[in-house]
Amino acid sequence: MTDPAPRHTQRVRVTSSRRGATTARRHTRQAALVQQTGVGELYLQGLLRAQLRLALTVLGVLAAVLLGLPLLFALIPATRSLQVAGLPLPWVVLGVLVYPAMVILAAWFDRHAGRLERRFTEVMEREG
Repeated sequence: MTDPAPRHTQRVRVTSSRRGATTARRHTRQAALVQQTGVGELYLQGLLRAQLRLALTVLGVLAAVLLGLPLLFALIPATRSLQVAGLPLPWVVLGVLVYPAMVILAAWFDRHAGRLERRFTEVMEREG
């Protein structure tokens, strides 16, 4: 038997482990966003649409309350003559009760806007 021709084996130098490949894959969405690629733009447009929808919802509720109350007082004259603690009901509602309602609405908006941003961050950090 004859010996086969000697094989030339080339040495391969390993510079990183397999973990680096998953880390690189994990950051592709973030890179797409930072580099303003088409995919990154789609993610960002989704976030902006959700934020706009939330802002318009809050604006609609606020407008309905602030425009609806004077309309209610104008259409139902009996509400104008009601007294609360010696003050007319429209003054109490528009001068006192509207402000806590606006603070509650602002807190609701802040909580939901934070939730949208957390979801967006989770999507950006999600693997693959």
